[in-house]
Amino acid sequence: MTRVRQERAEITRQAILDGAATAFDLCGFDGTSLSDVVKYAGVTKGALYFHFPSKEALARALMDEHFQVSEHVPAISNPGLQTVIDLTHQMAHGLRTNVRIRAGIRLVIEFGAFTNPDPTPYDTWIATCRDCLTPAQEQGDIHSTLDVRALSTLLVGAFTGIQVTSHVRTRREDLHTRVTDLWSFLLPTIVPPQRITRFHPTGTARPASPPPTD
Repeated sequence: MTRVRQERAEITRQAILDGAATAFDLCGFDGTSLSDVVKYAGVTKGALYFHFPSKEALARALMDEHFQVSEHVPAISNPGLQTVIDLTHQMAHGLRTNVRIRAGIRLVIEFGAFTNPDPTPYDTWIATCRDCLTPAQEQGDIHSTLDVRALSTLLVGAFTGIQVTSHVRTRREDLHTRVTDLWSFLLPTIVPPQRITRFHPTGTARPASPPPTD
């Protein structure tokens, strides 16, 4: 019985996160109420409060999920520049197909805006990029004179701006193309000419993007 209750509790928790993601994706943090979450999740307010004490807790859970795309990086035997290229395309794919990732990045941007800004999510992704680009530089794949932390900060800022612009202009239909453009222009600047053909600005082993979900 205990296992059954745990399984039911987890199903409810996931339904709440799905409902919250739908609400946050549509209306943002300030425009979403817990009544909206309950409506989209199909649960009671009691069930919601059992799992999440506040709207802020729900938002934090979704923002944490936003960065799960990079959680397996430490397990990669030889992380490098292509790893970062692929991560940006994986994030683009998630933004086009996964409402929880879309909600997470919207919340990251809102929480990182001018009112009570929180740099933690950005710092986390910058650190992930740096951890991949540092060995790439040591192997000669990135010019030795470049500041890898500055490059990582630039990449995170550039991707954030690109995905917002893509969302506004095309509902992110052109996001993979815009990310490819980013790398096509950037790679000749940061990679020694003799190594440029090793890297694929379109990403590698990226799943095909189905039409975006609502």
